[in-house]
Amino acid sequence: MTYQGETTLNIVLIHHPVVNKRAETIGSAVTNLDIHDIARTARTYGVAEYFIATPYEDQQNLVKELLAHWETGHGSTYNPTRKEALSIVRLVASLELAIAKLTEKYGKRPMLVTTSALQRETTFGYRELTERIKNREPVLLIFGTAHGLAPEIIALSDTTLPPIMGGTDYNHLSVRSAASIILDRLLGS
Repeated sequence: MTYQGETTLNIVLIHHPVVNKRAETIGSAVTNLDIHDIARTARTYGVAEYFIATPYEDQQNLVKELLAHWETGHGSTYNPTRKEALSIVRLVASLELAIAKLTEKYGKRPMLVTTSALQRETTFGYRELTERIKNREPVLLIFGTAHGLAPEIIALSDTTLPPIMGGTDYNHLSVRSAASIILDRLLGS
């Protein structure tokens, strides 16, 4: 299925609450590469909006500064394709704010779909989710940073996509790589 233009699929990258390797709830730092690379992939596949969710003011300022450079600063004329990719990025303090913005946009709450490297009980297949997107159902795909989403985020979701398996017992992709693979599975031709 190839999309021309924007879909009803939206994504959010959560920086709090996420878990560390000891399964403790933490907040993680925003990284420049996650902003750029996920935005480029999202724009390539027609994702409507890419939310970056962090409650931390210093991290929000970092995102604002980076976006300003590419949207109105020197970067906007130096690399117009980067400006276009970053035009879909939205900064929010929490997942709840992203949900509220999308609920207002679509007139109903989007389907909340988490991603995980772990197998979850409430798994929804890629084909089924692609069909929902194809039928213009609003979807918010939730990615986590650090070692994954905190339990309270997973509890909010409607379902979870199956983990990406590479044929080995090692399963710890960067969120940038996971986002690329998942978007290709959902929206690729």
